[in-house]
Amino acid sequence: MNYSERIEGLFQEYERQRNSLTEMQARMSALSATALSPRREVSVTVGQNGVLTDIQFPSGAHKRLTTADLTRLILDTYADAKEQVMNQAADLLAPMLPDGLDAHKLVRGQAGTDAFLPKQPRMVTSVREMLTRDRSAE
Repeated sequence: MNYSERIEGLFQEYERQRNSLTEMQARMSALSATALSPRREVSVTVGQNGVLTDIQFPSGAHKRLTTADLTRLILDTYADAKEQVMNQAADLLAPMLPDGLDAHKLVRGQAGTDAFLPKQPRMVTSVREMLTRDRSAE
């Protein structure tokens, strides 16, 4: 493969990755999840990043609850919906991440510094072999 073909191939790969990222961003912004409380007193919908977008009371069952119980039920149902949308986001993001980076931890803000900048930098095996070979020649 000559130099021009190699450069053209790199540009094509760049464009493919850029289009893929644009598509993923659109899919991420459209994420939504709805959770329903166990006895159907409340339904909570969240969007991307767990932003509350809707609360419904599909039956009159919530009227029998105390304010404290209803508050707890709404918060628990919200947590369920948020967990669902976080899992959706992680599943979308995972194929684009480097090996070893946990998408579920990343979307929850639980990925440590080593996930982004590990003690040993990530590099292509051929580059690592070249560096090792150069060091052993010294």
